[in-house]
Amino acid sequence: MTARPFLGLLLVMALLLGACAPVSVNGGQAPAGDGAAAPAGTPAGQPTAPSAGDALTVYAASSLTDAFTELGALFGRRTGTRVELNFGASSALWTQIEQGAAADVFASASMADMQALERAGLLRGDPAVFANNRLVIVVPRDNPAGINAPRDLAKPGVKFVAAQPGVPVGQYAATALERMSADPAYGADFKARGDANTVSREDNVRTVLAKVTLGEADASIVYASDVPPAVRDKVATVAIPDPFNPLATYPIAAVRNESTGHGPSSSWRWSCRQTAKRSWPGTASFPRAPEVR
Repeated sequence: MTARPFLGLLLVMALLLGACAPVSVNGGQAPAGDGAAAPAGTPAGQPTAPSAGDALTVYAASSLTDAFTELGALFGRRTGTRVELNFGASSALWTQIEQGAAADVFASASMADMQALERAGLLRGDPAVFANNRLVIVVPRDNPAGINAPRDLAKPGVKFVAAQPGVPVGQYAATALERMSADPAYGADFKARGDANTVSREDNVRTVLAKVTLGEADASIVYASDVPPAVRDKVATVAIPDPFNPLATYPIAAVRNESTGHGPSSSWRWSCRQTAKRSWPGTASFPRAPEVR
């Protein structure tokens, strides 16, 4: 996993500045085609200068914390826009938005949570999948429980920490364990034995990881992008083979009940997919971005 997963994507611009297709955050629709016409004096393909006081509120999955924090700073420097970030479990975030929390953009680690907002009529346009992620097992660097393969998660006495069942990473992890249980090499009771080792269930993937980095757990399952170099002196990873490893899908969409009503309104087409591939080489797949409206 690269040191800065997601950051170089700048794929959040698919909503913030029309990165993958023409889009206006302030409610206007950019013309179809290669991009909206720039105002007089603005070079083609460059963002227009935002008005003073522009702000953009982004609700994003916890696994995007590092990337979107740095991306927000970059976005602010380039546009003069104040980016307000709210991170948490995708399931908790969509509930907050559904209950009236002010947000301009929602970036989820689960299509199901995004679809909940879509069914409620709270999205402006269709969500776009901007990246996919994979799971890894994470253990303390000294690995006291001897977790060297997924089957070791079910050994008696292992202290396993998981996310709450409604949290995307918890759902993906449960799917992985179910797939292993369907393999005779693991045994039909593998998931049950692993669940029996669960000592706590946390609200988001960052708190799951923290339990391991602090030495309070022997193992957990997190996204591969949650193990940057900054924590690798505290933890090690164990791969989950592809046949058992579900693909985590990250969609992004503009929210209908915007907090600001203004924000950057220029249309800016970037080559999102190629930018993503340069930033995260060989570590994930990046779907060809659909048009975002």
